[in-house]
Amino acid sequence: MLKPTESALNGGRSAPVAESAARPLGRGGLHVGPYSFGAAPIANLGHRVTDQAAHQAIDAAWDAGIRYFDVAPHYGLGLGEERLGAALTGRPREDFIISTKVGRLLVTNPAGRQADPEGYDVVSPLTRRRDYSRDGVVRSVEESLIRLGLDYLDIVFVHDPDDYYREALDEAFPALDELRAQGIIRSFGAGMNQSEMLAEFTLNTSLDVIMCAGRYTLLDQRALDDLLPAATGHGVSIVAAAVFNSGILAQMRPAPNATYDYSPATREMVDRVNGIADICERHSVPLPAAAIQFSLGHPAVSTVCVGARSSEQVERNVSLFDVKIPGDLWAELAAEGLIRADAPTPK
Repeated sequence: MLKPTESALNGGRSAPVAESAARPLGRGGLHVGPYSFGAAPIANLGHRVTDQAAHQAIDAAWDAGIRYFDVAPHYGLGLGEERLGAALTGRPREDFIISTKVGRLLVTNPAGRQADPEGYDVVSPLTRRRDYSRDGVVRSVEESLIRLGLDYLDIVFVHDPDDYYREALDEAFPALDELRAQGIIRSFGAGMNQSEMLAEFTLNTSLDVIMCAGRYTLLDQRALDDLLPAATGHGVSIVAAAVFNSGILAQMRPAPNATYDYSPATREMVDRVNGIADICERHSVPLPAAAIQFSLGHPAVSTVCVGARSSEQVERNVSLFDVKIPGDLWAELAAEGLIRADAPTPK
């Protein structure tokens, strides 16, 4: 049975980020810097990463001052949680923030050890089973704590409940509310690749953190219509993820095989990105820097979560956050209709 630790009950300390950069994350007393680390790539997303390379990526993030790490059981069938937990072992628990997710239980695969069919280069005796029930949520949290080697979690997200709206609303969120009251977790929310249902959860539950993937970026600002107003009105913090829209914004210009939201980019989308890149060039700003900083302009957005599979990628991402972007760049993008005129931009 889960038992809260004294540090969880006492709230712990804020993440050690610079005062000027720290923003509140949820209502549990957490604070976070602008860059948070997404652990899917170190769980062999797309291709294999060694244990050493994964550890080095996390060490590089720590050395850069990053103190918020996001993971999920889904990532590599538990490999992401195991690697993240191992790399953070020995670091003061009160000095970092961990979020993980519920909704995909890891269970024994009746077919035995198999290659993962969902994009991770792993062979495992486990498989995923969708489960947003109360018991499933509690079991998932218990197992994540074991894989991470922790005794409490800072944030738990209900993961991709697109087809499980009622079960998530009736069972998953109340279960997380109970765990928060017990001190097992400090905050909870939902993480999805859409904004409409996230807005519904914001209005109809007591969540306090949302991970919004791909729906508040340089190319897609639809969250301005539903999620962001709801979050602002209810004191909910947003973690902006997938700000490169699966890769098309990750380079100075779209690659020939560029993808947008995990599908081949259309000619219209490539032309739009090249139009944004033209303006970035006129202001001597790398396109990925504009992409990685844009979301932070909205007051509800606390941090941008970016994945990395190596120390070199971490260092590159850190450098993008350091680029100074003139206000005229954002104004020109808005004037050209390349971002919405009502989108708040970084100052």
